[in-house]
Amino acid sequence: MAVPRTQLVVRYDFRAPGADPAARQEVYARALEQAAYVDEHGLDALMLSEHHTADDGYLPSPVPVAAAMAAVTKRIPITISALLVNFYEPLRLAEDLAVLDHLSAGRVSHTIGLGYRPEEYALFGRPMATRGRDLEARIQVMLQAWTGEEFEHEGRRVRVTPTPYTQPHPFLFYGGGTVAAAQRAARLGLHFQPQHGDPSLKEAYDAACREAGREPGFTMLAPAGPANVFCAEDPDAFWAHHGRHLLADAVAYQEWHGTAASYVVDTSRTVEEMRAAGVYAVLTPDDLVERCRSGEIRLVTSHPACGGLPAEPSWEHLRLLAERVIPALRG
Repeated sequence: MAVPRTQLVVRYDFRAPGADPAARQEVYARALEQAAYVDEHGLDALMLSEHHTADDGYLPSPVPVAAAMAAVTKRIPITISALLVNFYEPLRLAEDLAVLDHLSAGRVSHTIGLGYRPEEYALFGRPMATRGRDLEARIQVMLQAWTGEEFEHEGRRVRVTPTPYTQPHPFLFYGGGTVAAAQRAARLGLHFQPQHGDPSLKEAYDAACREAGREPGFTMLAPAGPANVFCAEDPDAFWAHHGRHLLADAVAYQEWHGTAASYVVDTSRTVEEMRAAGVYAVLTPDDLVERCRSGEIRLVTSHPACGGLPAEPSWEHLRLLAERVIPALRG
């Protein structure tokens, strides 16, 4: 039986603990250069994430970064995962995403997230207790806005233009790790992206879609294998010199997620524990190719600025993926 084609995704969250403004700007500038590079070299997608109030500068504004990446690329899909819709005014967000859809010619998709950090809800003065209901209401407003027709919103008649390039609207997933999330995705007519690989969530989503009288959309289950993959000629040297960046990333997620199930969470507290855990993997090009060919790794999620990784090995990692791994897998 043929092994499915390995997908190679490049993710940015701009987490850079302790970075001064000049160093942080360099990470942003480098990300745009790298976006153009991976677009030219056949990688499969660019991914951006969103969080707020993070001391390490985690990206709070993915929409302008997606627009910047769309401007320097030609063919690669871009995804915002997750877009925390409760922290936006829905009419303005509908406008922004419609314009972004035109700028990118439909290449930007979005995974809508509920958000789980009380600090973020406090920042925007939004209630945690009603966040599920509030999110559904905002999504409904956006879906109505994208029709281009006039409708009633908060006691007034409104109409949003332009309508999106993609019809009826940009490609939307709903993200979450519970049956309630699966049912919400189905109610809203969205695709579904669980944050872990439990197949029962797909079953719940499919059943809820059919109960609502529609065929199920696409479910993107989290894959088996490492959540973050780095490519290096000398993995031992990479871990020795740069493992602290990966550990900073892992520890920050531990503090946010707690015991919540997510395939990206690594509970390690030392670099040595991380190497053994395998959530973050550093592999030679030949080892990565072999693990992809065997089917052990079917999604390579590259994180070239993870935890503030410097320009090298960030660029070395991407060059090895683009110039050694992809030709071996697809040549």
